[in-house]
Amino acid sequence: MPHLVVSISGHGFGHVAQTAPILDALHVRMQRLHLTVRSAVPLAHLRSRIHAPFAHLPSEGDIGMMMSSALDIHVGDSRAAYRAFHADWDARIAEEARLLRDLGADMVLSNVGYLPLAGAQRAAIANAALCSLNWADIYRHYCGDDAIAAQMHTCYASADAFLRATPGMAMSDLPNLVQVAPIAAAGNDRRDVLNRRLKLAPGEKLVLVSLGGIAGRLPIERWPRIDGVRWLVQQNWKVEHPDAIVLESMQMSFSDLLASSDALICKPGYGSFVEAACSGVPVLYVSRADWPESPALIAWLRQHGLCREASRDDLERGNIEDLLEGIWNAPRPEPVIPTGAEQVTNWLAGKLEL
Repeated sequence: MPHLVVSISGHGFGHVAQTAPILDALHVRMQRLHLTVRSAVPLAHLRSRIHAPFAHLPSEGDIGMMMSSALDIHVGDSRAAYRAFHADWDARIAEEARLLRDLGADMVLSNVGYLPLAGAQRAAIANAALCSLNWADIYRHYCGDDAIAAQMHTCYASADAFLRATPGMAMSDLPNLVQVAPIAAAGNDRRDVLNRRLKLAPGEKLVLVSLGGIAGRLPIERWPRIDGVRWLVQQNWKVEHPDAIVLESMQMSFSDLLASSDALICKPGYGSFVEAACSGVPVLYVSRADWPESPALIAWLRQHGLCREASRDDLERGNIEDLLEGIWNAPRPEPVIPTGAEQVTNWLAGKLEL
């Protein structure tokens, strides 16, 4: 029985959204596959997305970037964290290799920590990266092209493949790049259930508000009321607004809530953008110009979905009624069909079934 060890970054929930459909498809195809998921993402969220059985190991397998808010990078803290992480890099790789050998891993899939790849390479274990970005390019953007960036890049470039999910950063300097179609587990439209549960009037709108698992919130309690619009917000935001609905109280998966909503308000992120496009849900996104993945995500959503950009000030004040009316009155494109999960599943199964 092959053992696939999967490392999933805790830097936002988009990494889980990319990985989960593949693990579920692999389980259907390879019933005896043993899965171990290493991640700092809360276990409850992992299990809400990954329906295949898996063993879980808490892990801080990558740093990502230190955030001062849901939208802002703390560059100084990030640079210091990377220096500490790489201070004894060879010993860290050796320890990772030992852990993977002890687990009996036959293959490592990383989205998108580079230390698991380096450990697998040291232990002569098959390994692949999967993501729409890589931390070497993100690090270079904020911290410069130095020895740390070179070590990170070597890990990615030395993997058996870097499965680059669409839409994503170009990563043209990786010699092992394999282009992958969009990946998503689109939800089911259950709006009839929500209409009954919430006693919504005909024509009343539901808008899902999410920042993709990054700590931080929008001050919805300060937003003015918009006639006929209700806001689905997460419980830990503790929003006190007459039109706010706690999304957890709906006892429905996030994907189903998204597919049942009239719009999504979010930051640019792979999971949010691709799932919205696959569900045919229009998007109002907040500007995040400094994040280097944003241009590729936005360009793709403008081509394949329906979206408008809101300024941070507009979202702080809730000055978004005209923007919402604009996307609701615009013609909707056909939903995107996400075939990337099948593509990656076939690639991984080809390696695991050898």
